[in-house]
Amino acid sequence: MKIPSKSVTTTRLRAQRNMVKNRRSRVSMVVILLVLLVTTVVLGRFGIENFSGALTFPGRITGAVLILVALTTLLGAAAVMDHWVWHSFPYSGLVALIGALAALLTNILLLADVLKNGDSVAYPVLIGALTAGSAWAVFAVWRTSVVIPAPKRVAAALIVSSVIAMANFGYQNLYLPSQHAVRPVIRLTVGKPVTSQDHKAFSIPVDITLENRKNANFYVLGTEFHAMATRVPLSPKDRLRRQWRTDAEKWTRYQEINPLSRREINQPGELIEAQPWLPIGQWIEANDTFATRMVVQLPMDTPYDQVAFYASASLARKDRVILKQIDFQGYSWSGGEVPSWMNTKEFDSLIYRGRLHENNAIDEHTRVPRFVTVYWTFGAQGAGIRETITRQGKEDRAQTELVSRYGLVDVLTGPIKRTLWDIKSRR
Repeated sequence: MKIPSKSVTTTRLRAQRNMVKNRRSRVSMVVILLVLLVTTVVLGRFGIENFSGALTFPGRITGAVLILVALTTLLGAAAVMDHWVWHSFPYSGLVALIGALAALLTNILLLADVLKNGDSVAYPVLIGALTAGSAWAVFAVWRTSVVIPAPKRVAAALIVSSVIAMANFGYQNLYLPSQHAVRPVIRLTVGKPVTSQDHKAFSIPVDITLENRKNANFYVLGTEFHAMATRVPLSPKDRLRRQWRTDAEKWTRYQEINPLSRREINQPGELIEAQPWLPIGQWIEANDTFATRMVVQLPMDTPYDQVAFYASASLARKDRVILKQIDFQGYSWSGGEVPSWMNTKEFDSLIYRGRLHENNAIDEHTRVPRFVTVYWTFGAQGAGIRETITRQGKEDRAQTELVSRYGLVDVLTGPIKRTLWDIKSRR
């Protein structure tokens, strides 16, 4: 039996090692290709939808950047094939490395955004896997002794482009959701009372003006105007300090806070009229003004001494959300669902609900669908609007932290008080 020589054995070992190395190299190539191609699909989808449908200019810029990165990763995938198989372009390794670096940086930013703002399960897992895969792809491509012409210039270009991308992404996803709310103004003007022909009743006109002097459009989630009337008899002598304390203790039980007075004996206000003054779902344009007039009528022999007027509006910024329709759902006293944190004993509610869409494609896909629910409440002690943005079936949980994110704005004015003594004296 012929024993193989030492040189033959060494050659065989080398051949086996080369085969193992080639297999590992091919596996690396396949994994890198998979990471880059899946990253291209994810970024391309987010980019195209953001570029065509984002509500803000920075959102459109983010979409354009994501499209460019997707093209870079796709070109990097083609360069990986050339670097490992075809060997037709001398700098294919550099292109593959740039594609892997672009995928790594963008996946890191996406993962940070999804972990901060998203609440779906699939996307954090997918983007986390892509982040780990792109990090490994950078390392694997770098190990192949990539030829880099003018390394300083290439590094400078990568750093500058990375800083610009991170600044834009941070502005769109961190700064904008937390910037101060833009707030329109509601003004109430009480007009001259008019008595009826038989002098048995009178009416008070009230003009409501909504001024939006900002470069922002708003959806109208709800509006309400209500009037509260009070009896205010006068004490024949100065009231004692303990009576002031009794008055102050009532502040926690009623919406209106009557003043502490030396002679006035203020009673809790009673609702005499309430109604909306703008349709739900309408919107207010930037730098626009809306005006309407309400008329409150009372009998001349009314027992009240003062009347106070209030107006409020619940708005949502159109650059933060998309509300296609808000539909009436029901009444709190007739089967409508009202959350436990609302006072259902003293107030009734009309309930409206609509599907809310995010202002960019990333959040739209990585967040569980939200719904805005509006409660138009009224009772003997006043009227008002309450709104929540929650997941379907989670209306019982008030999420006030979402107010700044979705640009919810509650605009209120009042009380604008008027005495009735001059009117009642005309009898």
